[in-house]
Amino acid sequence: MAVLSASRPHTNGNGHARKTPFDIQKIFGEKVFWYDEMKARLPKASYKKLRATIEKSEPLPSDVADAVAMAMKEWAVEHGATHYTHWFQPLTGRTAEKHDSFITPNDGGGAVAEFSGANLIQGEPDASSFPSGGLRATFEARGYTAYDPTSPAFIIENDNGSTLCIPTAFASWTGEALDHKTPILRSMEALNKEAKRALHLLGHTDVNRVYATLGTEQEYFLVDAAYYNDRPDLGTAGRTLLGAAPPRGQEMDDHYFGSIPDRVLSYMQEVEMELYRLGVPIKTRHNEVAPGQYEIAPIFENANVAADHQQLIMMTLQRVARRYGMVCLLHEKPFSGLNGSGKHCNFSMATDTGMNLLEPGETPHDNLLFLFFCTAVLKAVHEYQGLLRASIASAANDHRLGANEAPPAILSVFLGDQLTDVYDQLLDQGKATSSKESGFLGLGTPVLPRIPRHAGDRNRTSPFAFTGNKFEFRAVGSSQSVSFPVTILNTITAEAIADLAAAVEKKLGKKRNKKALEAAVSEVIVEVMQSARPIIFNGDGYSDAWHKEAEERGLLNLKTTVDALASLCDEKNVAVFEKHEVLTKHELESRHEIFTEQYVMTLNIEAATTEHMARTMVLPASIQYLSDLATTASLGVDLKLGFGGVKETAKEVSALVDDLRATLGKLDKARTAAHKAKDEAKAMKTKVIPAMNTVRAACDALEGVVPADLWPLPSYREMLFMK
Repeated sequence: MAVLSASRPHTNGNGHARKTPFDIQKIFGEKVFWYDEMKARLPKASYKKLRATIEKSEPLPSDVADAVAMAMKEWAVEHGATHYTHWFQPLTGRTAEKHDSFITPNDGGGAVAEFSGANLIQGEPDASSFPSGGLRATFEARGYTAYDPTSPAFIIENDNGSTLCIPTAFASWTGEALDHKTPILRSMEALNKEAKRALHLLGHTDVNRVYATLGTEQEYFLVDAAYYNDRPDLGTAGRTLLGAAPPRGQEMDDHYFGSIPDRVLSYMQEVEMELYRLGVPIKTRHNEVAPGQYEIAPIFENANVAADHQQLIMMTLQRVARRYGMVCLLHEKPFSGLNGSGKHCNFSMATDTGMNLLEPGETPHDNLLFLFFCTAVLKAVHEYQGLLRASIASAANDHRLGANEAPPAILSVFLGDQLTDVYDQLLDQGKATSSKESGFLGLGTPVLPRIPRHAGDRNRTSPFAFTGNKFEFRAVGSSQSVSFPVTILNTITAEAIADLAAAVEKKLGKKRNKKALEAAVSEVIVEVMQSARPIIFNGDGYSDAWHKEAEERGLLNLKTTVDALASLCDEKNVAVFEKHEVLTKHELESRHEIFTEQYVMTLNIEAATTEHMARTMVLPASIQYLSDLATTASLGVDLKLGFGGVKETAKEVSALVDDLRATLGKLDKARTAAHKAKDEAKAMKTKVIPAMNTVRAACDALEGVVPADLWPLPSYREMLFMK
């Protein structure tokens, strides 16, 4: 066993505790090349054209690109940068980068720092080893990175220098998207187009741009690095593949929002400081439900920037943890029987005039603008349940969904009492005449103030919940890139908005007065909700009754990744992506192939690691204990003592060892058969996962009897409660 580093004093990694306070306002964005720096360093005309590119999607002229490159390089060098990289998001779900030096040899035998507009706009990394799903042959290695001016460049520092990171898209030589950024940008343009059209129809002709907005809540676990290093499963799979339940888990409900341990709080503060410098607007930190689980959350931003910032959050969480002798686990279910980790995506739409299109106001029943866009989201979720479920499908998320406060695999929408009542009025009466008042909550003593009460409660079992002025997609997994789920959400919402707007236009005909418009919008909302009403569910998503009711409502229950991914390339889903020019059929098929392959590879790694740990760690320790028991029993014979308890224990351990050997044989056969199966993913789901579970059960049973000093793995108790 490793030394219990959790019992030692901990520092920030430099041998002393960090005590220097920091000024958030002073450091916020200091490592980001954005509007203030652009304005200060660029010619006025270039700055104006760059702003037009960022805010109005106008093309970036080559002369402006040269000016931006020069200014960006000068700024980066002043901050100690020696290299730059096109920072992109391949279909691995994380980020990639190739560093190039600013230094170029000159004729005099020296070197100069150079960086041109051509260097800024386009890069050419080797694309051969990134997932492509058939978008290119293996021998066709060329790929291109393309500068995304809507997401700010930033500087990443380490002890030996700094690197300028330029957010970019990543495409094949033939132009297909090999990344997550390209589709999210396309989907945001589709949403802008359809939402702007609808707003102009509804009388808001001053709106020139509509943005998808996103705020993400990142849950994660922390474990001591010494324990992590002694757990092969955490290193290769990101989760514990073996491990008996501890005497105490989360049942005392005392970790959630509890006092943050000093070591963890110091870590959180350093994470926040780094993210503030990168312009990430972190708002919240707290203990989550499970022991060792925490959460960090920024406020909402433009969805593309938020997706980039989400990657920076994950990178920073994992990098800084090592300085404190800890490891950050982003897996959706690192510990069996405890809460898993999600990444709640808070989605809304905002205009360049400052409107939040999902803000209901005090009287949502007479807020037709809100009801129009809210209805569009409900229609989108109802009609494209399978697509949304596929967007959060992974082997890791399969472990999480449906238990321990994670939403079920059935897609439904929680609206709360107030909005549900408004829609019920519309469906029953053809119009809504009132909204339930939220009122105030008295707490029974004059010492405490009367506090405003929300019109509806929260529902932690809902995968898609309205939370005041946004929808919270709660089913997204903690290790995922948010880009793909948001790309789908943008696209299907754009389609629903387009359908609603077309229906309103048809009803209006040549009538364009306010009264006719209001009547047409109300009628369309009612017609849409007559078919979309089954998606609204405010009850317990875990109950067996709901699963039966959901089936009766015609809702999908795609329990596993294999089930969910099958819907990704349905004809209807391909059509909506191609209509809005977000993903081609070929690009969608590539993602189906990639995600399926990732599912198979993940489970194969887990199965191999499970077998390795059981054979090389659990079995030897158990046999050693059995040998010790046999020696003791023999001593009893020599001393003419009964040692009945020793013999019974030996029999128990021997039976458990035999059971483990048998389950290992079954796992080996299941893996071999799966690799030969026509549908390897299905075989992994139906054969390999159950075989892994039986091996785990056998190992966990042995953990319950083998002495702790012989057991080769840190236990749940140690990992979860040693801070």
